[in-house]
Amino acid sequence: MPTVLYISGWRLFFYSNEGSEPIHIHAQKADMECKFWILSEEVDIKEAFSFNLSTSGRKEIRKIIFKNFDLIVDSWNAYFNK
Repeated sequence: MPTVLYISGWRLFFYSNEGSEPIHIHAQKADMECKFWILSEEVDIKEAFSFNLSTSGRKEIRKIIFKNFDLIVDSWNAYFNK
């Protein structure tokens, strides 16, 4: 389960057995958890799943993902396209 980033209490990661899926990132902070699809061509994201994600948590993680968009895409490609 490769971790891409720890920031502001959030852990951003992906599971090593999900390389057949489109690019996405999981995020976890305290009891909040979510998954976002990374739409690299559109430079956009789409929420795929969330659990206990508050409105402020959703805003925070979206900002973090957008700020680190290239890092997430590059990390995915480096890990799954070895």
